[in-house]
Amino acid sequence: MDTGTANRYNVSVTSPSAVPPEIPPVLESSSRPQESRRLRYFELGLVLLVAFSRSFIGSLSRFIQGQNTEPVFTAAGWVSGVVSELTALLLLGYVLYRQGRRFRDLGLNFSAKQWATGFWLGVVAYSVASGGAMLMQFMHRAMYGTAVPRMGIGYWAHAGFASIPASMLAPIFEELIVRAYLMTEIMELTGSAALAVAVSVLIQTSYHLYYGWYGALHLGFFFLVLALYFAKSRLALPGILAHGLLNVLALSMRLR
Repeated sequence: MDTGTANRYNVSVTSPSAVPPEIPPVLESSSRPQESRRLRYFELGLVLLVAFSRSFIGSLSRFIQGQNTEPVFTAAGWVSGVVSELTALLLLGYVLYRQGRRFRDLGLNFSAKQWATGFWLGVVAYSVASGGAMLMQFMHRAMYGTAVPRMGIGYWAHAGFASIPASMLAPIFEELIVRAYLMTEIMELTGSAALAVAVSVLIQTSYHLYYGWYGALHLGFFFLVLALYFAKSRLALPGILAHGLLNVLALSMRLR
């Protein structure tokens, strides 16, 4: 069609050379989801490293060297522990903020019902842990004829009032990081609740090895109940309260 005919029928004709090149739509790069997953794994590892590396190395060292290496904490040592735990919680808060999430997204919300649930969760977890401890003692006596030698008895022997803030902060610190955050990330990244439970309990038990294998596994039964509950409910507060009850019980025995 020539230009005159086009004008007669009000048809716009544009020279091919005047047509701007077609700009392809901006598509989401296929690598971005994978990059995001890798970043979440990196941040998870970073939080765990900051939170538990020192505790794990110290616990493993005492486990290998035996009961003679049990430390006696000073007031400054307890304060240092509190600062370390607060630092890890601040790092977790920053990571969540960077991801556009809040602690509420890890299951930390408050209701009266959760306080009651936390109490009963603590009772159940303590009962399971006690049953597990008795089973281990029975099996050890059957195999070796003696009770399980215990470590960590002197670990809290000189715990004073400076240990109270650390004992109260520890349930929040542990349950938010090694339970709520760690399990949430593993479940969302892998889709496996069983893997999340196993990794959470394994890590939490590992940095309690200063109690010896018996004491660590005794606590491991307690942690297992809390991990199973979180995997089902995705609520963090009951686990914090249950863990807090255990610490209050232990603290009351130390300060006698």
